[in-house]
Amino acid sequence: MGDSGSGSRGLPPVPSYDFSLFGPVERRPLSNVRKVVARRMFASWVNLPQVTQFDQVDITDLEALRTRLKAQAEAQAARLTLLAFIVKAAALALKAFPEFNASLDESCETLILKKYCHIAFAADTPEGLLAPVIKDAGKKSLLDLARDIQRLSEKARAGKLAFSDVEGGCFSVSNLGALGGTGFTPVVNAPELAVLGVGRAAMTVVDRDGKHVSRLMLPVSLTYDHRAIDGAAGGRFLKFVCEALASPSGLADLR
Repeated sequence: MGDSGSGSRGLPPVPSYDFSLFGPVERRPLSNVRKVVARRMFASWVNLPQVTQFDQVDITDLEALRTRLKAQAEAQAARLTLLAFIVKAAALALKAFPEFNASLDESCETLILKKYCHIAFAADTPEGLLAPVIKDAGKKSLLDLARDIQRLSEKARAGKLAFSDVEGGCFSVSNLGALGGTGFTPVVNAPELAVLGVGRAAMTVVDRDGKHVSRLMLPVSLTYDHRAIDGAAGGRFLKFVCEALASPSGLADLR
């Protein structure tokens, strides 16, 4: 057993092992994409004090609305998914809370507020999760967002994303609901300040006006850089997103 090199920023190194002493092994190099992601996530983790807040949102009405609009969207070459509604809600929240649509400068003493709104989303690909960026998400209709999500997801799965497709993000949405899981704590993709995590929706018995009813509940989490965002601001932002998803009529601007 030995050390895997000196620790970063004074952190103790992780011990290295000759695992073949314990049984057969196979060495599989990380892809270039995974290497880049690993470096960025590690840098973000060791530099940012990250806090995560959790909530659940009732998306029963949203799912009913999505089902009603599905055929209309398909007639306009758009595959209307839950993610499109989530990105729309996030874009509205970023407009309402501009301190989330920002980055800290190198001194960590100045907040750079962005006058544009580019939202990244996690796309599952053979190379792992990648984060293509929807440019000017705050200016786009629900159908425009749906088309962008479909186009960028297809490029990601085909390994055809350009550098311009993954740069310039202001905020990220990581929707892993299709893969299962009741919740998770995604890592902020610095220099962004926050990321919204979305789990798997499930029918749940809840109390409504003293009655037990079944509703489609969606677990969500908001992880943010605590240097720039405090718990009260995080709570208000997440509440805004949840309320927008729970009352989705304001998100369905089909055009």
